[in-house]
Amino acid sequence: MNKGILYGIGVGPGDPELMTRKAVRLIQECDIIAAPQSEGNDKTAMIIAEEFVKDKPVLYCDMPMTRDQAKMDASHDQAADDICALLDEGKNVVFLTLGDPTIYSTYWYVHRRVLARGYDAQLIPGVPSFCAAAAAAGVALVEGSEMLHVIPASHTSTDEGLGMPGTKVLMKAGRSILDVREKLRADGKLAGSVLVERATMQEERVVKNLDELEDPTGYFSVIIVKEEQK
Repeated sequence: MNKGILYGIGVGPGDPELMTRKAVRLIQECDIIAAPQSEGNDKTAMIIAEEFVKDKPVLYCDMPMTRDQAKMDASHDQAADDICALLDEGKNVVFLTLGDPTIYSTYWYVHRRVLARGYDAQLIPGVPSFCAAAAAAGVALVEGSEMLHVIPASHTSTDEGLGMPGTKVLMKAGRSILDVREKLRADGKLAGSVLVERATMQEERVVKNLDELEDPTGYFSVIIVKEEQK
């Protein structure tokens, strides 16, 4: 029996209309859908794609939102085990992931494990959240010869990243947004910053004056920091 193929599919930032034709086709053609779920039974990727999934069988993979490496490794190992068992049965599996599977994607760790075991696993790109955020804010990410830096705002690299020339995209900014705002203020970059929360989703919010924020925002928050045009 031939082994099945795993496809890691980026479902985009939230609006189902931003899913690619290839993503939709593979979802419709595959045997089984795999999708992450985290604490609180969050199944955002599945919700985005559900109109195309319909009645296909679904394997939910627990992916805890944690920095505990042992817990993360265990969840990724379990997901790889479950998916490889299906591939051994000749099933083609689609794993749904938010945005693009190559950008801070939980799926990537599963993909790497499945490949290491000798299976065929393919990456299907999706619209990244920061591209959707820039469109919602009405700004160009980069112009001319500007550089673009993608920085995880919840990590210690934020300070170093903010010092680089060009446009900065701060991802995963939610819980640390108020601290990030003060760093931007101290660096003189607050006026050129815009926050977009839940880009393309029904609850989308664009904040062009970060001083309006009184509380931390949600996980799906992106800050775009533009250099002053001279």
